[in-house]
Amino acid sequence: MSSRTIPTQSGRALHRKMMGKRAERCRTTIFIPKFIRRSQLTDASGAIDSARSLGYVDAMALPLPDAPPLAPAPQFSWSAVARLVRLRSQTGTWLLLLPTLWALVLAARGLPPWQLVLVFALGSFLMRSAGVVLNDLADRSFDRQVARTKQRPLACGDLSPAQAAVVLAALLALAAGLVCLLNTATILLSPVAVLLAALYPFAKRFVHVPQAMLGIAFGWGTIMAWTAARETIDPSAWFVFAATVCWAIGYDTVYALQDREDDRRIGVKSSALLFGSSVWLAVGISLAAMLTFLGIAGWLMQIGWFFYWILAAVGLFCLKQTLALRSPVAPPQAFRMFHQQGWAGTALLAGLLGGFLF
Repeated sequence: MSSRTIPTQSGRALHRKMMGKRAERCRTTIFIPKFIRRSQLTDASGAIDSARSLGYVDAMALPLPDAPPLAPAPQFSWSAVARLVRLRSQTGTWLLLLPTLWALVLAARGLPPWQLVLVFALGSFLMRSAGVVLNDLADRSFDRQVARTKQRPLACGDLSPAQAAVVLAALLALAAGLVCLLNTATILLSPVAVLLAALYPFAKRFVHVPQAMLGIAFGWGTIMAWTAARETIDPSAWFVFAATVCWAIGYDTVYALQDREDDRRIGVKSSALLFGSSVWLAVGISLAAMLTFLGIAGWLMQIGWFFYWILAAVGLFCLKQTLALRSPVAPPQAFRMFHQQGWAGTALLAGLLGGFLF
């Protein structure tokens, strides 16, 4: 016979009763996470309120709301790329190219080689396009708050930052291919141009005259052009460089008048804000300095008097613009004045050519 004790009928009944109570306790016990305060689930006497507890459990059992669907990435569009690089408005390209042509004409003392003109013309288009892509990538949050720029492709979502970065890489690769056609000295100067182009979009966050950084970036093209033509950097090249910096401060301050109120509201720095009511004086001094530096560069290269007649005529035009800035200027008028500076630069180029040819 087994040594185990055989439970009696009454023992079995007592065992079933105890197990039933334990099961009942298991059914009514509610797990309360640590981050839920006990006071949230108890009544006035401090006992667990079953209604509150079960309500909490029911709430925990509810399915979580679906997360909002992610917005699909914008579809790549060539028309959006054309807007991104400002294909329909090439005033900026012309303002970048003109000083390099000044430098090429002065360095060659007349007509420069057409191959150099072609390389720098294409390079100006590519680098200006790359510059505006960099600018839009850096300023897309600002552009959404400015009436004039809120419809740019990155600001309005027609292109994604990744797509813009691909366009930027392609533009820089093409520009690098052009530089490889030039001499070694110019190739060594080219990384500085890319660095300056990358710094300019961020200058308006820290520098009160970001137009000076734009002028330095544009002016570096004159140094590269001079080196490409003469394989050295003469003093005249630095005067052309200085003229370009002053010119950019002048015309881009006029351009910034379009966005003065928006720039003040969002906290972007600008020479138009810094100079305030004296903006006409600042622009006048900048343009006068540009004409002076370019005149010295021509004198050092022994240019003819025809150039100085054109220089004087452009000076009178700049004086007229300066005096016009003494009165309030509406955004459309500011843009027209900015655009007219491209014609002034073209006249100076004609004067340089005429000074050597006549």
